[in-house]
Amino acid sequence: MTLTDVDLLEARLVPPRRPGRWISGAVTLLLAAMLAHTLLTNSRFQWGEVGHYLTESSIVGGLELTLWLTAATMSTGFVLGVVLAYLRLWGSPIPRGFAFGYVWLIRSVPLLVQLLFWYELASLYPKLSVGVPFGPSFGTADTAHLFSGEVAAFITLTLDVAAFSSEIVRGGILAVDRGQSEAAAALGLGRLRIFWRIVLPQAMPAIVPATGNLLIGTLKSTSLVSVIAVVDLLYSVQLIYNANFEIVPLLLVATIWYVILTTLLSIGQRAIERYYARGEGGGR
Repeated sequence: MTLTDVDLLEARLVPPRRPGRWISGAVTLLLAAMLAHTLLTNSRFQWGEVGHYLTESSIVGGLELTLWLTAATMSTGFVLGVVLAYLRLWGSPIPRGFAFGYVWLIRSVPLLVQLLFWYELASLYPKLSVGVPFGPSFGTADTAHLFSGEVAAFITLTLDVAAFSSEIVRGGILAVDRGQSEAAAALGLGRLRIFWRIVLPQAMPAIVPATGNLLIGTLKSTSLVSVIAVVDLLYSVQLIYNANFEIVPLLLVATIWYVILTTLLSIGQRAIERYYARGEGGGR
């Protein structure tokens, strides 16, 4: 017996069975229910204390410093990263070598080591002077007074962001067709103008996702400044639980704030991605 075209059209389509999806979904829901159950029923989490300290004034002050460090270091470091990327791609041999060496060094040294180095810079250079090289100085200053914990944290995080963002920008620029630069150069545009007006805007769809990850990573990296007694969000929490010994509830307070901030940054990243991908179907 043969099937006609009408029979094929009227045939009932049976979707493929995927038991693996149902099993994995059920396991996921079970694990989520178990997690929610233990969070809500374990009295040792002390959710009442968590709610009490969530908006405590000292913790809010530490949160403000964390936000300031993240915004200041990310904006300054990203600008420096763009300059480094430009030098890596179009600079003369000496600036190109400097940019390469800088990125290599910063990426090789752990962030905590850099932070401690800048904080202890006064032990290497007790005084800094301004003047003629190998000649008289016009003024000196005590390094211990210049490099406070906040300044050391700002410098460390900025230099780290500059190194990693330069590689992000460089990778995005390399993804742009070289024909765009060649066409602009044929029209008589300068190299710097080609970079800022033509190449960089087209590289942004590739740059934004990685930059968003770097921003979130920088936000969490600010917690390292607590080791040099900078009163950020984590250090504010530590000061309180060192006094009342309620360690878990206060660590949960810090965790909740980091989750909230990371979620907001992720939403902003997604909006920026959609903006730059609007010519490619509005993003995915």
